[in-house]
Amino acid sequence: MILNRVLPLLAGLLLSPLALADEPEPLKGCAAKEAHVRAELAAAPAGSAQQGGLQEALENIQRNCNDGSLHKERENKVLDAKREVSQRQADLDKAIRKGDPEKIDKRKDKLAQARKELQQAVDELDR
Repeated sequence: MILNRVLPLLAGLLLSPLALADEPEPLKGCAAKEAHVRAELAAAPAGSAQQGGLQEALENIQRNCNDGSLHKERENKVLDAKREVSQRQADLDKAIRKGDPEKIDKRKDKLAQARKELQQAVDELDR
């Protein structure tokens, strides 16, 4: 009786890694970029300027994109975003020292936006 309950559970546990192995890995780099543009192209209205621009973007990716340069470009974007966060933090610190509540609020907002852009750049680095 217990065996009838345990065997299906054990079989499921043993087979689950095999099921996961069949799932394709997500696309990365230029392949992911191309797939994204192809999806947008399929959704664009036929004959529209948007479709023409996407077709041109797709051709540029196919002609010019390579994973090494794309990764380097994304790393540079992360570095630029880190510099921006540092600058915004320095601006906020200066506003705090001066004690101007209006400037402090503005600087906080700009710092939050810079941090958001940094996180987007970091997320994009892994794609």
